[in-house]
Amino acid sequence: QLQLAESGGGLAQSGGSLRLSCAASGSIFTIYAMGWFRQAPGKQRELVAAITRSGSTNYADSVKGRFTISRDNAKNTVYLQMNSLKPEDTAVYYCNLEQLTSTTRGDYWGQGTQVTVSS
Repeated sequence: QLQLAESGGGLAQSGGSLRLSCAASGSIFTIYAMGWFRQAPGKQRELVAAITRSGSTNYADSVKGRFTISRDNAKNTVYLQMNSLKPEDTAVYYCNLEQLTSTTRGDYWGQGTQVTVSS
């Protein structure tokens, strides 16, 4: 069984920074992509950033130039460096992993970590 452990959430001031971490463990086969989603109360979950096996990245327009996704393959860990935080970044952030096995494509989610940005 594959599990994702998230950390790094918390409270930051507007203009501040936070760094989220997500470590994968368990039955890891071939990771196609890892990324971060977020969901604010009453709003839909949205993609924040993702990084593929090849290293290609994808960012939501709202975070381009402020957030950076990276990975450490040796540690099976993905990071999200969040700079120039805004109150509208306040949400629960979820780590996501897409994995390929010999027969299926699986989608895994972390429990979520709260990010709160004050004015």
